[in-house]
Amino acid sequence: MRSFHRRITTPIAIAAIAGLTLAGCSGGPGSTNTDAGAEGDGVVTVYGTIGDTEAELLEESWAAWEKESGIDIQYEASKEFEAQIAIRAQGGSAPDIAIFPQPGLMADLASRDFLKPAPKSVEDNVDEFWSEDWKAYGTVGDTFYGAPLMASVKGFVWYSPAKFTEWGVEVPETWDDLLAVTKTIQEKTGAAPWCAGFGSGDATGWPGTDWVEDLVLRQAGPETYDKWVANEIPFTDPAIKSAFDSVGEILLNPAYVNATFGDVRSINSTPFGDVATPLAAGTCALHHQASFFDGFITDAGGEVGPDGDVWAFITPAEEAGSQAVTGGGEIVAAFADDADTQAVQTFLSSDDWANSRVALGGVISANSGLDPKNAKSPILQEAIKILQDPETTFRFDASDLMPGSVGAGTFWKGMVNWVNGAPTDEVLTSIEAGWPSN
Repeated sequence: MRSFHRRITTPIAIAAIAGLTLAGCSGGPGSTNTDAGAEGDGVVTVYGTIGDTEAELLEESWAAWEKESGIDIQYEASKEFEAQIAIRAQGGSAPDIAIFPQPGLMADLASRDFLKPAPKSVEDNVDEFWSEDWKAYGTVGDTFYGAPLMASVKGFVWYSPAKFTEWGVEVPETWDDLLAVTKTIQEKTGAAPWCAGFGSGDATGWPGTDWVEDLVLRQAGPETYDKWVANEIPFTDPAIKSAFDSVGEILLNPAYVNATFGDVRSINSTPFGDVATPLAAGTCALHHQASFFDGFITDAGGEVGPDGDVWAFITPAEEAGSQAVTGGGEIVAAFADDADTQAVQTFLSSDDWANSRVALGGVISANSGLDPKNAKSPILQEAIKILQDPETTFRFDASDLMPGSVGAGTFWKGMVNWVNGAPTDEVLTSIEAGWPSN
């Protein structure tokens, strides 16, 4: 089962959010849907981006609880969620609960009083089962609004264990080790070790932002990463340029990419999912992609596992032993605060729900009450262990935290231009120009 959530924030979404500034003063639907403590009508509406088969599994994950509680959860999925949730909030037709794929969008609505603070039962669950980092993504100012739901771990480097043995190389422990392994493979095979694909329709470029985010976190540390996300340091800062330069040691090196697809520029025209085919076939030695990619490899005929055709390790940091990862996920927040809505929120923030959904396959959660054995694939089990490790430093995908004009705009476009040969300084300046003036 493949799990891939990626936001595409459209210009209408940005405009709609901006329009909330005027509506926020009236309190919006979040303050008029229900009264705190009201019983509710036995129906709770939930709105999100999770669609198709994954939506069916989501509804299956709470089906037994619906029968026990007597509450009917009515879920609606939309590819236009980012735009429509803002419009619905402003127009007074918000759902009871929304599943936000970007903490920044949730925070924007919360700051304008459209969302209700989470009840104590939800906060208690989050304090018990989630890290402080995760709780912070659902907190605006000093108020906690939203609980995490599912998660993904980014920054995996996919490789063939059998080929590594054949080439006499080991899983690298540091970034310099990774470069050394890359060099050795290239010398022994005479071919480019890495394959990469940035192609994703209107979202082309996003896999490149994941590369940069990994290196910023690993090289500059979480404090610098947080300042970068908040634009307290700009893209033109030396720390960000250093991350680009490090990524460029691989992605801009014609000796290292693009295995089976062409030259460096072919990265932009290669659909990100197509890379799974040469990876599974063994004609590509290394690939950087998130935990969801195991579904693509399986579809391409490869077996994922420590002894399988393809396995993965986390992109190493500057120093051996460091455990810092980027990832994504959803935040559940409510526009209503009646008893039924709060009951659904509480269930979705519990370990019971996490185990129920993960056991159905294809997804993971950072909920510490989740049993990793419930995951259906070894890489997802490994990702859960990473998320649950108290030594892990986790940071949400930076482009998903930045304003859409940057994260889904100039950052994506900048990665494309960079691969096409634009100078790094020029690219960094153009990305930074996407930040809103206010």
